[in-house]
Amino acid sequence: MRLKRFNPSNISVRGGGGGGGFPGGGGGKLGCGGLVIVLIGAAVFGLDPAQMLGTMDAMQQSSPSTQTVGQDQSAEALCNSDAYSLESCNALDSLNNTWKPLFQQANIPFQQPDLVLYNGNVRSGCGAASSAMGPFYCPADQGIYLDTSFYDQLHKQLGAGGDFARYYVVAHEYGHHVQNLTGVDRQVRQLQQQNPQAANAVQVRMELQADCYAGVWAAKNRKLIEPGDMEEGLTAASAIGDDTLQRNAGQRVSPESFTHGTSEQRMHWLTVGLKSGDEDQCDTFADLN
Repeated sequence: MRLKRFNPSNISVRGGGGGGGFPGGGGGKLGCGGLVIVLIGAAVFGLDPAQMLGTMDAMQQSSPSTQTVGQDQSAEALCNSDAYSLESCNALDSLNNTWKPLFQQANIPFQQPDLVLYNGNVRSGCGAASSAMGPFYCPADQGIYLDTSFYDQLHKQLGAGGDFARYYVVAHEYGHHVQNLTGVDRQVRQLQQQNPQAANAVQVRMELQADCYAGVWAAKNRKLIEPGDMEEGLTAASAIGDDTLQRNAGQRVSPESFTHGTSEQRMHWLTVGLKSGDEDQCDTFADLN
């Protein structure tokens, strides 16, 4: 994918340090030509994503850590520190340019997320994290946290290489930011507490929506897509499906433990976004209402 070089004034990038973490999520819908906040029935929901770290209060009240590595470095310096960081910054710039106008058209305030580049361990507004957790989004400080060594793991261990596979990772986490900005993230958590039995099912739908939003971003930048990009994205989506990861780990496939969706589901919703380029089509909660 031929992304333009990032504009330092159009992105917010910082280094991070500290120690543990959590893969955040949210549930929202873009629709009717713009962004709309949609309430989803309380009976649908179970798991509060904050439980993966601690409590909802801790997530909402924690302030972003001031313990940063490279905090005296400019965004440009951080982005140019290696090829993967540069790619991630280019993706962030493109994502900002793609989503901001949609929020403006809908008269919903837009705040771009921070891209937090770290190595090994980091402390976020959602708590401490390590690179073993993979990339994650923290609603509390609106940060996309990324140890770029994950890209090597994605390629060498999961067989999902290529620049578009890496862009998909950033775009998926940005999808969680979109969900957070709509306000539905907060509403969903409140509703989820009322029905713990639907825990993983709801989390899966949040993640699938973020996959769809990643596809929408790519579709809205279709002129930059190169041959093989879509295949790279679908390969990555398949490689990180819950069922595939469990099989590869020698475990029994356990649908009740899924948190992100099967390979088939992840490929489906990424494809919905890629083919439609329409955020309205990303309502992964539709059949639950």
